[in-house]
Amino acid sequence: MSVTPKQKTPNRRELANAIRALSMDAVQRANSGHPGMPMGMADIAEVLWNDFLKHNPNNPKWVDRDRFILSNGHGSMLHYSLLHLTGYDLPIDEIKNFRQLHSKTPGHPEYGYAPGIETTTGPLGQGLTNGVGMAIAEKVLAAQFNQTHHTIVDHYTYVCLGDGCLMEGISHEACSLAGTLGLGKLIAFYDDNGISIDGEVEGWFTDDTPQRFAAYGWQVIPDIDGHDPDAVRQAIEQAKADTTRPSLICCKTVIGWGSPNKQGKEECHGAALGEEEVLLVRETIGWPYEPFVIPEEIYAAWDARARGVNAEAEWNKRFSAYKAEHPELAAEFERRMNREMPAHWEQHAAAYITATDEAAKKDATRKHSQAALNVYAAELPEMIGGSADLTGSNNTNWSGSKALTATDAAGNYIYYGVREFGMSAIMNGIGLHGGLIPYGGTFLIFSEYARNALRMAALMRVPTIFVYTHDSIGLGEDGPTHQAVEQTATLRLIPNMAVWRPCDGVETAVAWKAAIERVDGPTCLLLTRQGVPHQPRTPQQIDNIRRGGYTLVDADGEPEAILIATGSEVELAVEAAKRFNGKVRVVSMPCTAAFDGQDEAYRESVLPRTVTRRVAIEAGVTGGWHKYVGLNGKIVGIDSFGESAPAKDVFEHFGFTVDRVGNEVKGLLSE
Repeated sequence: MSVTPKQKTPNRRELANAIRALSMDAVQRANSGHPGMPMGMADIAEVLWNDFLKHNPNNPKWVDRDRFILSNGHGSMLHYSLLHLTGYDLPIDEIKNFRQLHSKTPGHPEYGYAPGIETTTGPLGQGLTNGVGMAIAEKVLAAQFNQTHHTIVDHYTYVCLGDGCLMEGISHEACSLAGTLGLGKLIAFYDDNGISIDGEVEGWFTDDTPQRFAAYGWQVIPDIDGHDPDAVRQAIEQAKADTTRPSLICCKTVIGWGSPNKQGKEECHGAALGEEEVLLVRETIGWPYEPFVIPEEIYAAWDARARGVNAEAEWNKRFSAYKAEHPELAAEFERRMNREMPAHWEQHAAAYITATDEAAKKDATRKHSQAALNVYAAELPEMIGGSADLTGSNNTNWSGSKALTATDAAGNYIYYGVREFGMSAIMNGIGLHGGLIPYGGTFLIFSEYARNALRMAALMRVPTIFVYTHDSIGLGEDGPTHQAVEQTATLRLIPNMAVWRPCDGVETAVAWKAAIERVDGPTCLLLTRQGVPHQPRTPQQIDNIRRGGYTLVDADGEPEAILIATGSEVELAVEAAKRFNGKVRVVSMPCTAAFDGQDEAYRESVLPRTVTRRVAIEAGVTGGWHKYVGLNGKIVGIDSFGESAPAKDVFEHFGFTVDRVGNEVKGLLSE
């Protein structure tokens, strides 16, 4: 089928057909993937990327680029085709290597693999929600940094989404808030092709989507022919003209457009078309080229490198003028976008930790957390907090908190409403955008609502900070529906998730510092509702907190037994150890992941192999603690759900008492 290409200026349909050809060929070669959506959305993507998208393939991390998100990430070949065609460092061999081990073109777009991928998508609805977070970040940074006659933050967030994204509940959480916040630079393309894996969606999805989004406060542009480039272009222009509302462009498309036997059917949604059908598509769309062959004139028409260089150069000129007139703001902008700490950060944080130790104050760690925020956030204007309708309980606000609103985006606090999942994925989007450090709170039990967003944060290594208060059965009267039991353990199971459960104000201050400084992954801070006593420490012990586990109370000489505890149960361990006249060591382990990451010599110094009599104490499920106490060790935990009663009574009912811990130690010592 080899043909010598004609040297002519390609038309829009030919440019879009390059996406279709690459997508079906890559899926066919892998014998795995989703060709239908890329073939159906190719015309929309061609108009957006060639006429509107501001980006620079030579510098995928240019700070003022537009963000493009493929929320319906199963159609990843749409995105990979666009990156390859426009000149990103994604050569044709990577397209041929689609869905293969260690390729830059995995089955769903993954952040950190191919250049130009802004977020990992695939779990439907989360890409859209990440986009809401990115649009929030753009709006906040523009309000904080843009000055009269000087605009340095001015970009759009474009999201492609499908029926599946809209069926997921997170889309309601995110899009409702996006309308409330007036995110005028968020533009979404709804791929209304009427098909999902199970077939025609009219059997299970009959929502009036335009009415739904109008009710959210979005500008809705309905009934656009997604295969008419002029209609798509006019719709995007209309969307950009409204700067006060996010926009939804509803595009009618045909899934698998160009496939004579499978277009418009679920058969092309999630499987290769087949060799015979691929040949028929080539005939149908007039694409007479071998697989993975793109004519030079089509490459030339798609190439966005020169445009990207010019766009970034123009921005650099504007930033130079900004820097000349506002040098301090410019320096602050560069610091924040580079994720650098202020010059005196380390000294300032160390002074606060020392002061917290000297204050020796008994309080709930959620209140210690708020005290830490009052100090750290005052030094870090990039911190942007929030809560899922529990601000007064989570204590996530501080004295300098200012609410973000549709008309005033210069704030640093987001009232997320009862939207735990949406909040978490929005925070991921804020973190991915850059320039801000997002944190947000709810009760630990409601991390369950947000679980997949936590997993995505860890998968992408986004430094999002999740603040979870009311961390155990110590919640008390609200009962087992609200009392966290298994959540601490299961959060620790997420790869690359740092989970801190501090025992007092000093550990809370250190945990916050670690979370803020972490750049390679998310952190969960688990905080008590009830008051906990201050634990005295030496300066060396304070320094060792950052290691995740350390000797808090040591034995006189070689310990005969070791107590390991976290959070509010450290107090029980300390009091129980006093009964054994210097024979027992107490180890506080606020972060198992940090402790596991220490060198063997340090871990051995804290938990020597020679001391096999060990007891772990934590108000949660017991399974994970055998790693530290061994199969013959004892665990004071709870492997059932809680009860509704005052916290003191609940703890006593489940055996979280000094007597219980002491008896466990006695039993071990008598063996």
